[in-house]
Amino acid sequence: MSLSHEISMDLPVIDLDVFLQQPRDSPAVQAECAKAASALITYGALVLHDSRVSEHDNETFLDLLEDYFAQPDEELKKDERPELSYQIGVTLENTEKPKCAVDEPCLRVIDRLAPSERPLDISAHSPDPKCRFFWRMVEQPPYETQFPGLNAANITPEAPHIKERWGPVMNLWGTSMKNAVEGLTQMTAVGLGLPADTFKDAGRYGPHLLAPTASDLQKYGQKDTILAGFHTDLNFLTIHGRSRYPGLHIWARNTGKRIPVKIPQGNYLLVQAGKQLEHVTGGLVKAGYHEVVVNDRTVRVIEERKARLPDRPLIRISSTFFWHLSSDFDLKPVPELAENARSVRAQQFNLGRDEGDEAQYPPMKVGEQVSNELKHISLMATS
Repeated sequence: MSLSHEISMDLPVIDLDVFLQQPRDSPAVQAECAKAASALITYGALVLHDSRVSEHDNETFLDLLEDYFAQPDEELKKDERPELSYQIGVTLENTEKPKCAVDEPCLRVIDRLAPSERPLDISAHSPDPKCRFFWRMVEQPPYETQFPGLNAANITPEAPHIKERWGPVMNLWGTSMKNAVEGLTQMTAVGLGLPADTFKDAGRYGPHLLAPTASDLQKYGQKDTILAGFHTDLNFLTIHGRSRYPGLHIWARNTGKRIPVKIPQGNYLLVQAGKQLEHVTGGLVKAGYHEVVVNDRTVRVIEERKARLPDRPLIRISSTFFWHLSSDFDLKPVPELAENARSVRAQQFNLGRDEGDEAQYPPMKVGEQVSNELKHISLMATS
């Protein structure tokens, strides 16, 4: 796989409809799958078109989550489960720390960026001023998992104006995103030269999470406020619906540039590569770095919504779904992909793009990898 010298700053748009509606061996499907794999190798992210996805379902979901996070902290705390590493229910603001603030390889990534393209400073290592809710969307495995804490039962909030809507709305939108991202795992596998169901089967019993975050823009709406510090995601693929407020920046692997994300209106979703995909491809696909901040566009939308909808909570909800490989799956690089990764790394070096020390991807259970990452971001106690 070769990489071009000049990389567009617009994320490639991948059409899942082509894959779903045409024969798998057709030239159109093969080309779209190759484009998907190439996008993840080059950018660590892509825009996915899926005509099954309803923008109305996303709007209904955003309304529900705004109402939920507008509740007082004492109500929200009832849904907190620190004993389960916050892997179910709510995580309140100033709990989750950006791993990069104490992670040497990540800090070196920032050092290699031009000063004008670096993320907002996270060296103070303050926890993120965001809340989160984890709603698990799983198929129960027919075996006893070694990682029950990562596969706990869901929590439904008790407030009457929330409770009745919660399950149906969460499951409808979560299922839409899960179906879309599972289709993309198949396209990616084909594009990488693997059987279509390689990744989908490996994630069949994964602890997938519908994982909206919430940032109170009354408190944290000043320009250059960091809502989620520079980081990568620990899972396989992360998929996002449109947020009502801009502020997500990503760093494409090969540009060295900060890219403000714009998801087109309609049946479009943003997908980012996570650490599990990086591990299984031996670094051929790199987990994508990103941050969420209050920028000029965020401020403009805040003012516009204040004027137009004065009675609605001023809360930025991210419409986010984390797709995981199964906790008991043996995580190790596919040899052919690891070989391709070494060749891409050499090409990068020859183009003057130093990717730092070569990362190691030792074999381990997915559940071990998740637990290791959670300790870094202060969500799991270290023993």
